[in-house]
Amino acid sequence: MSQSQNKQQIIIGLTNPKSPTNVGAVMRAAGCFQASQVRYSGQRYTNAAKFSTDTKNVRRDIPLVAVDSLLDGISDDVALVCIELVEGATPLPDFEHPANAYYIFGPEDGSLSQQVVNQAEHVVYVPTIGCLNLAATVNVVLYDRLAKSSESIASDELIRNSRDTNNKVRVTLS
Repeated sequence: MSQSQNKQQIIIGLTNPKSPTNVGAVMRAAGCFQASQVRYSGQRYTNAAKFSTDTKNVRRDIPLVAVDSLLDGISDDVALVCIELVEGATPLPDFEHPANAYYIFGPEDGSLSQQVVNQAEHVVYVPTIGCLNLAATVNVVLYDRLAKSSESIASDELIRNSRDTNNKVRVTLS
């Protein structure tokens, strides 16, 4: 059984990210929302990677892969979803996430190329006043995917396994 039949593929593509802080935060989001892989293009992150901020060391479990082109090597059963503030795009609240998705995000200081947008099956934007930063956008999109999913992972056990070791607070309503 292939991975796509067994587990949904959630791939994150970052277009020439410049900030190791944002990439570290994206890696944390990838771990929290169970992404399969994070890919990035360009040299800016590679040059700044020594300042890594992957505080949960997610790279042990989720590959962070440098690629020449974000469009290379993606299987046909994964839908290409561009996340960008583009006229004519679908607002995130109205978007239905495909089971297997490759979300490509633009750089912090630019936008996706027309070539990438033209190849997308979906182009989606987060309706905000102004633009979010890269890591915040990834978190919002992945949370939206989870919130719209029929698979609930919510439980007290999840809380116990996910919270900081110093957090022992409980709800005691009277």
